[in-house]
Amino acid sequence: MENTILLLVLSLIPGIGPARIKAITKHLHNRLTDVLHTDVEELMQITGIGEALARQIYNFLHHTRTLETAEKSAEEQISALHRYNATAITILDPLYPPLLKEIYDPPPCLFVRGTLPPATSPCIAVVGTRQASLYGRQSTTLLCRHLVNCGVSIYSGMAYGIDMAAHTATLEHGGVTVAVLATGVDTIYTDPKGKLWPKIIEHGALISEEWIGSALSPEKFPKRNRIISGICAGTIVVESDLKGGSLITAATALEQNREVFAVPGSIFSRTSRGTNRLIQQGQAKAVMNGEDIIAELGPQFIKSYAARTEAGQKSSPSIDLTSQEQAILNSMGTEPMHIDALASATAIDISSLLVHLFELELKTAVIQQPGQLFQRKSMLN
Repeated sequence: MENTILLLVLSLIPGIGPARIKAITKHLHNRLTDVLHTDVEELMQITGIGEALARQIYNFLHHTRTLETAEKSAEEQISALHRYNATAITILDPLYPPLLKEIYDPPPCLFVRGTLPPATSPCIAVVGTRQASLYGRQSTTLLCRHLVNCGVSIYSGMAYGIDMAAHTATLEHGGVTVAVLATGVDTIYTDPKGKLWPKIIEHGALISEEWIGSALSPEKFPKRNRIISGICAGTIVVESDLKGGSLITAATALEQNREVFAVPGSIFSRTSRGTNRLIQQGQAKAVMNGEDIIAELGPQFIKSYAARTEAGQKSSPSIDLTSQEQAILNSMGTEPMHIDALASATAIDISSLLVHLFELELKTAVIQQPGQLFQRKSMLN
């Protein structure tokens, strides 16, 4: 029996979960087929498996009809994956994400539609509330743009709000994004009309540990969240209230010894109460841009960032500006300029001016400073 089928069979045994399957593979030194010939006494030597469970595993694997039924279910799952042009990557596969393999309970099999980034590619998770504010969506866009320009892949959960904003911004700026689903890769309940997920498959992947055809249930969201945090070096929480899935992801990331970042927000905003609390309690580092994250995450990210920065300096690409954006830049001197002064100098109302300034931030032409001050980025170098 091949490893993929056997891992799927093991996952059907009552009482066996990802952590125990990982323990089995470790005990057998990745020679998984040996489990078919392992007696109860040896099974009891595996971490987390007592006598009762050892007997249950042995009886399951040595009862002909039970084993044949499980094997048939596993083969049907593989066939279903093929119908969706999806594949299974197992914990024994060299393509399996290395950081995810390190966690306590990695999925024995990841089901993938699309193409995962290379194992050595830096990646960051971006999560947040479903009730995203304009500030939250703009922050997400700005961070994802910075990270994409540094060669970082963006992972999220394809929920409404911040998750969708992260996937969308990454694609719009030519990046690679991966959506981790709480359902099978056949069911994308947040995007039933397919406005986004086909692009994700084209420029990244949809992944899940849930079988094709599996129903959505509340307990699957925390399971999904441990994958989002575990597969990446760090997790950014953009917006969250004091309770919510994003804070569960942050807590899981900390348990997995991953870095956690949070975007600070207004003390009057409910959607910033959770992120501000993470920062206040020292559980997350406050971030303003992608450079903050890259500097914190060490050599792998710094190397990627430095290489791209050097390439960018050599090529000196021109920035495509609209006439109004160019007029705004022409009105800015060498010093930071308050939004009111800029509105007066350009004769543009503040609400429209903020939109143009946000676009200029995305184009790295200006940088916003505290107190609604804006400065030309070229003046900072």
